Amino acid sequence: MSVRHLRTHEIEAGLDAIKQSPKDDGVLHLIVRRPRIGAREILDEAELDMTAGLVGDSWSQRKSSRTPDGSPHPDMQLNVINARTIALLAQTEDRWPLAGDQLFIDLDLSEDNLPAGTQLALGTAVIEVTSQPHTGCGKFAERFGADAMQFVNSPTGRSLRMRGLNAKVVRAGRTRPGDLVRKIISEES
Repeated sequence: MSVRHLRTHEIEAGLDAIKQSPKDDGVLHLIVRRPRIGAREILDEAELDMTAGLVGDSWSQRKSSRTPDGSPHPDMQLNVINARTIALLAQTEDRWPLAGDQLFIDLDLSEDNLPAGTQLALGTAVIEVTSQPHTGCGKFAERFGADAMQFVNSPTGRSLRMRGLNAKVVRAGRTRPGDLVRKIISEES
């Protein structure tokens, strides 16, 4: 079955559903490991590690243009995307892994709701939102369309973090689809 790419007005029509994402307590819907470039494995359970990120993922072998020596960026261990956003753009659940993200969460990922430094508990692990922007690449445009790529990088798309966010593991642990994703409210707030 061929899936057509959504036009800008169709993406705009889906914004209300995305904006309805829970603010504090969400749900992890999907975990995808990328063992090598272009490969995807859907996991029933994942181990999150402070050094490796998602254990078995190729993040630790991926070069980064954002580090002086080209090594993997420590603040980009995990790519997290809003489940409602990818449901809209991908149109069918079997296409979600094409996004290239590892964690697909029904939670408001907007900058207002999850500023850099915010921690999220999922399963027995804790991750922290980093300041590194997640803007997508040419592969994202190929898979979901030029309008989608342009929209997720628009001021509206960026404020909602429609392309997702980068995070790092701050407490190792395990998580699985269906786990509650809870925003940790610091005592200083």
